[in-house]
Amino acid sequence: MLLVWVAVGYFVGRFGLANVPGISPKIILILILLFLPIFLLVIAVHELGHAVTGVMVNFDFTMYVVGPFMWNKENGKWKFGWNKNVNTAGGLVMCLPKSTENLKEKFTAFALGGPLASLLFAAVCWAIAQSLPFQMSAASIPEQVLKSSMYMLSVVSFLIFLITIIPMHLGGFSSDGARALRLMRGGEAARLEVLVLSLATQSSSGMRPRLLDQVKLKEALELAQRIKAPTEVYLHAYFHQAAWDNGDVEISEQHLLNYIEQADEVPEGMRNAVWLDAAFFYALAKKDIATAEKYWGRYKPTAMIPKAQLLATEASFLYARNEHEMAKPKIAAALLELPNMMDKGIALALKEKLVFMQGSVSAT
Repeated sequence: MLLVWVAVGYFVGRFGLANVPGISPKIILILILLFLPIFLLVIAVHELGHAVTGVMVNFDFTMYVVGPFMWNKENGKWKFGWNKNVNTAGGLVMCLPKSTENLKEKFTAFALGGPLASLLFAAVCWAIAQSLPFQMSAASIPEQVLKSSMYMLSVVSFLIFLITIIPMHLGGFSSDGARALRLMRGGEAARLEVLVLSLATQSSSGMRPRLLDQVKLKEALELAQRIKAPTEVYLHAYFHQAAWDNGDVEISEQHLLNYIEQADEVPEGMRNAVWLDAAFFYALAKKDIATAEKYWGRYKPTAMIPKAQLLATEASFLYARNEHEMAKPKIAAALLELPNMMDKGIALALKEKLVFMQGSVSAT
């Protein structure tokens, strides 16, 4: 996508700006060099539109990604990190609902917030460019760069509006327009979306997996299978966690295998969570080191995975190998990181497993 946008920037500069009266080749070169920061600024505004709308509908704003830059909220404080996931290298905002009330309407507004921000930004930049009181042919180099940059910001922002408002599904993600349209149309697809959002809200607000609404989980899974929705993969993840939290390891494994089988439906940058979940389960619940290592080998470090889950998985390998002294500091570090997990329900279940391991290694 980065290469595509660089190419778009080149052709806009070469064949569009080259035809503007009074613009010099030097200005065209400067604008081509400015295209990447202009693109990132446009993405930042688009994602900010989602974030502002999310806060307005009482969602908890927890992550903001623009290109290689990423900010996470941990313990109420924002922390900066580097985004190394290619398929989120454009931008991403994560806002978690605080309640299940009016989820359909709230999430529709949240989905449309980004495209509307892009459209508004395009109009503002165009108006600024038009209002600048000088002609390109008589302007200085800084004035030419300013006016041309405003036009370029406007054009690129409008293109982002068009791309995100058009309903489509690609790389595990639905476009903003696709999600909003799905919710506004109603029917089974909208019902499924609301059910999944409701379950995610329950879990992120601190409901541990075994206490999740089983009626909603079953209805959502039946709906996803009937309409062949890619959302099915996440429901198997919830069932896997719920069964394990309830002590039913065999049913948990069945859902985990379905989760793994459908992993291609998960965006690539977030797919590492699948392999980490599998490695942790097979090391701790099954003590099957060979299978755990197979999935661990597929995991690639990413800033989007909570540190507590990574440390817990590393501890589970040491625990399964009876390397208890080495496991102790890993378990302690994982426990300290639990408050930073966005999904508070999963954190509660994970804490119980870590405390179990801690008790076992201390006893020996």
